[in-house]
Amino acid sequence: MNFICPSGCDPPTNLNSVLLRQSAGAILFLGVLQWLMVVLAAETLFPGYSIRANDLSDLACTFPPAVSPQQPSAMLFNSATFVIGLFSLISSVLIYFSVGSRLFSILFGISGLFAMGVAAFPGDAGSIHGLVALGWFTAAPLSAIISCRMVKGPLAWFSVAIGLLSLVVLFFAFYAGTASPFQLFGRGGEERMLVYPVLLWMTAFAGYLMGGRRADSRDI
Repeated sequence: MNFICPSGCDPPTNLNSVLLRQSAGAILFLGVLQWLMVVLAAETLFPGYSIRANDLSDLACTFPPAVSPQQPSAMLFNSATFVIGLFSLISSVLIYFSVGSRLFSILFGISGLFAMGVAAFPGDAGSIHGLVALGWFTAAPLSAIISCRMVKGPLAWFSVAIGLLSLVVLFFAFYAGTASPFQLFGRGGEERMLVYPVLLWMTAFAGYLMGGRRADSRDI
């Protein structure tokens, strides 16, 4: 039986591309949703945890005199962070095959790998944790900025603004230290000023991918 395409619909090959793109958005959305919910649970289950005084990675650290991380908070944080990294990586592959944005797909996939590294090497694992965390904190905002080439409308501008905001916070966190203006919110607040805007961008970007509007493949 021949496929008869009604007026205005995409040909079958484009239909497959749309399904891949929507799947990428759905997977990314689930990754962010589970991270937010699970990390919130981990924070509430950690005795004395402060979103102002504690970094996110403190949820998986061992604090003397304890000889092991606080459970189940450590398991929840590491699991959720690994999953959001894995889902970001899968989403980046699907975006590449559906939209064809090579630069974005590579960078966003790398950010997913770094997130998985944060889960694999907790905060008390030494300098390697700092390196993978820095990689995630850099690659994810850059991905947001580059995504403006794929999306249209206000989201393109918001993507650039969010990416730049996170990079500004990252710059002050590393080069200004305690003199950073974002230290007004404490160590934990400063880190969340970097992470949460990117998570909001990921949510909006996922919604864009799941929608009916076609994403552009403009890329370098």
